[in-house]
Amino acid sequence: MGSKDAVTLDKNDEIILKMLQEDCKISLKEIGVKTGLSSSTVHYRVNRLLDEGVITGFKACVDPVKVGKEMLAIALITGKYGPDYSKKIGEKLAKISGVWAVYFLLGNIDFAVLLRASSRDELKSIVDSFIRIEEVERSNTYLILERRKEDLTVQL
Repeated sequence: MGSKDAVTLDKNDEIILKMLQEDCKISLKEIGVKTGLSSSTVHYRVNRLLDEGVITGFKACVDPVKVGKEMLAIALITGKYGPDYSKKIGEKLAKISGVWAVYFLLGNIDFAVLLRASSRDELKSIVDSFIRIEEVERSNTYLILERRKEDLTVQL
C-alpha cells in the first residue's frame, strides 16, 4: 500500500478513530461530546471512513490464551524465486489455519509468518503445512516464550 491509498484525515476524524480503536462499542453521542460534532455528523463520518476503507471492520479483541491458543510462534520463510513467487507463496501461507499474519519482507528472508496453536502437535501441523508448499525453500520457526506487547492499534 502506497501513499496513493492514503486518505486525508482531519482532527475530528483522528479523534473518532482513536476512540473507536479504544472501544468500538462507544456511542456516537460520546464521540460527539469529545469532538463537538452532532451524533448524525459522527455517524456520517464513521460511514465515510468505512466506505473509504480506513475502518476495515469492528471486531472483538479475544485473548488467545483464554481460548486455548497459548502457543505463539514466528516462522521465517524463504521461497524459491520465480514469477509472482511472493504472491503465490503469500496466498498459500495466508490460507493455513493458525496463521494470523503474513508479511512479505525485503532481505534474505521472504516472509515473516505469525501463528497461534493450542498444542505442540497443532504447531507441528502448521509448520509441516509450510514445508508442503512447493515454492517454499526453507522455513525456520521460533516459539515465542512470552508476550511483552501485542497491540494492533494504529497510532495516529
